[in-house]
Amino acid sequence: MKNIIGIVHETKSDFERRTPLVPADVAELIKTHRIDIRIQPSPQRIFPMKDYLAAGAKEENDLHNCDVLLGIKEVKPNDLLAGKTYLYFSHTIKGQDYNMPMLQRLLDLNCTLIDYERIADEDGRRLIFFSVQAGQSGIVETLRAYGLRLRTEGIGNPFQEIKMTFEYDGLEEVKTAFAEIGKKIKEKGLPEVTTPLVIGIAGYGNVSRGVQEVLDVLPVEAIAADNLKSFIEKGDYSRHKIYKVVFKEKDMVEPLEAGHKFELQDYYRHPENYRSIFESYLPYMDIFVNATFWDSRYPRFVTRAGLKKLYSGTPPKLRVIGDITCDVEGGIESTLYAAEPGDPVFVYDVDKDEAVRGVEGNGPVMMTVDILPSELPKNSSEYFSSVLKTFLPALAETDFSADFDRLHLPAELKRAVIVHHGELTPAYEYLQQYL
Repeated sequence: MKNIIGIVHETKSDFERRTPLVPADVAELIKTHRIDIRIQPSPQRIFPMKDYLAAGAKEENDLHNCDVLLGIKEVKPNDLLAGKTYLYFSHTIKGQDYNMPMLQRLLDLNCTLIDYERIADEDGRRLIFFSVQAGQSGIVETLRAYGLRLRTEGIGNPFQEIKMTFEYDGLEEVKTAFAEIGKKIKEKGLPEVTTPLVIGIAGYGNVSRGVQEVLDVLPVEAIAADNLKSFIEKGDYSRHKIYKVVFKEKDMVEPLEAGHKFELQDYYRHPENYRSIFESYLPYMDIFVNATFWDSRYPRFVTRAGLKKLYSGTPPKLRVIGDITCDVEGGIESTLYAAEPGDPVFVYDVDKDEAVRGVEGNGPVMMTVDILPSELPKNSSEYFSSVLKTFLPALAETDFSADFDRLHLPAELKRAVIVHHGELTPAYEYLQQYL
């Protein structure tokens, strides 16, 4: 007998409107694979219940009868059901303290947890993610913050017309709005005091790809990181363009030991042997967008001390940091908290060493929303569902009562099993130290 699949109502944020499976894919799974799919009602899900019912799913307030439960973000500890198999982004693999009670609850309830973040191929490449959509949404919010900051300084600018991402009806409307802004920049130019407008982007993966997909709707010219300083000093730039710099690891760090050359794989294996040189670029940027992976083994790219020094004299060029990665007090140390889409920014006040609401203050505006893909819920859900649906037949057929060694799952899914039958699996036993 096949497992019954349930889709849970998202409870982490009122702004979370994404769904792991969209109605069109539910209809395909039911018709082609005869999978029983139940939908928990939700007042905020981007697709209405009637679309799921038309696809052949069933409405279910109580998901106790389901075997495998699909969500997007973490399920609250008190909402977890005993003995169930869960799939969602658990945000536990770094030992995040705020999610250890949830992880412990999964263990106590004899549950199984498959984390989307760990579904990867044999080379470790992630197969299911919202990274591109995070970048798309993140650059919209970052440029909006920049426009508001300029306006508070009495500088009229085309970016002040930008709305919050979730106020647009999807990515195409975002691009249409940006095309209009780009037209104004080409025709009228940017304010003289902001020229040249330089946007730095750390990273070149999927998040960065999403950032650049939207940014490049505007009149953008790329310049190399090692040419940034000379480009500014030479003065050969235009008010009718935006300049972007995409930073790679070799641009951002250097070996601690003099005479050693940067080697990417060595940096990945031994990040403790490198130091950040990224703050040397900050005086030449108006906006910095962080779109790169970071964990505590790696050097920070932006520090509070560095920002305090930057803002200690004449107001610097840098006005906004869009931290799409959003590791609190992580690679960007001034990311003091994860913001909600309805209130996406704060100023890191370098004098008070604290967050100040709004866009005014002595320090950069910080955009630190950690659920950015939720601001493009339809686009995000459709992409995510198109990948996740390929794993549904296996999830419906798997006997999750088997011991982990005998659990017959596709290798991509089995590598992502963090908890099975209330125990940490071998690859994740290290998490015990955080519980």
